[in-house]
Amino acid sequence: MQFNLAVLPGDGIGPDVANEGIKVLQAIGNRFGHNFNLQYRLIGGVAIDKEGTALSPDTLKMCKGDDAVLLGAVGGPKWDDPQAKVRPEDGLLALRKGLGLFANLRPVKVFPVLIDSTNLKPGVIEGVDFIFVRELTGGLYFGRPKRQWQTSRGRRAVDTLTYSEQEIERIVKVGFELARGRRKKLISVDKANVLESSRLWRQVATEVAKEYPDVELEHMLVDACAMRLIQNPKYFDVVVTENTFGDILTDEASMLAGSMGMLPSASLAGVPQEGVNIFGMYEPIHGSAPRRAGLNMANPIATILSVAMMLRYSLGLIKEAQTVESAVDGVLQQGYRTYDIMDEGKTKVGTKEMGDLIAGKVGG
Repeated sequence: MQFNLAVLPGDGIGPDVANEGIKVLQAIGNRFGHNFNLQYRLIGGVAIDKEGTALSPDTLKMCKGDDAVLLGAVGGPKWDDPQAKVRPEDGLLALRKGLGLFANLRPVKVFPVLIDSTNLKPGVIEGVDFIFVRELTGGLYFGRPKRQWQTSRGRRAVDTLTYSEQEIERIVKVGFELARGRRKKLISVDKANVLESSRLWRQVATEVAKEYPDVELEHMLVDACAMRLIQNPKYFDVVVTENTFGDILTDEASMLAGSMGMLPSASLAGVPQEGVNIFGMYEPIHGSAPRRAGLNMANPIATILSVAMMLRYSLGLIKEAQTVESAVDGVLQQGYRTYDIMDEGKTKVGTKEMGDLIAGKVGG
């Protein structure tokens, strides 16, 4: 089979980890007889430098015509001026909005061989396996008004948190559909005791729950969720929440897996259902870590697992996705580690070496 994929390496370590994801993807193609036609474009800071914008119209148009998008990372100190009219993150937000990628899936799974690689007690994280569903195109990041201005009493700024019934309904349905195929437990996270938008969120979630009588729905305040993630992470199965809460909570949850370098993500333009391919963008949840760019240090596993999610959700290649996931587990079982998950007695490898090991395992 042939697939057209857009590759946006981005900034910092983005190209480093994206290269390893492509390496594993090509190993899948060789083993299973698939052809992945790759089209490379710029996004983020490097796009600002070379094209004057964080995401060009041509790049967005190209992505719309492809089967899926693989993204590295964007941003860096070079473009961090608060006064800048264009920032690298603008490209990422424009891509999400322009492609209609409203559902961000972030699985949190602790590999048994990494139980001792985290800061938490093994008994707390052993068996952790849940997934966050983060609303991605609404809330504070996209609400209007959004501005900063000068007054006679000093500077002021405003960001607007706004959600429609329709936006909430479609993301909550993603959570219910995923929960239906797992342990049938959905936790909806909000701040309904304070925020009016959260009260609407809770009302709509409760209404949608009537369509899924086989799934248990629990409402949880965001601060309680943050505490429970550390106290008893095995309590969770599927968690659905709005944009800002999801951004913060998933970074916290990454520490359960030992490193942000272990967590993949999928941003989808539809509700995942068995047998249906959905357009999506796939990326690690970590940032661009510019100080480690080009040093062969970054952990590429989050990107490689993002490739597995792309194979599963957008390309419909379930066996191939499982092959990638098994290869990652196999290499970790053999004791290979990048610096961020290094343990005593293990073999430390760089970005390229880890990619080679996993690609080799994929190739059989």
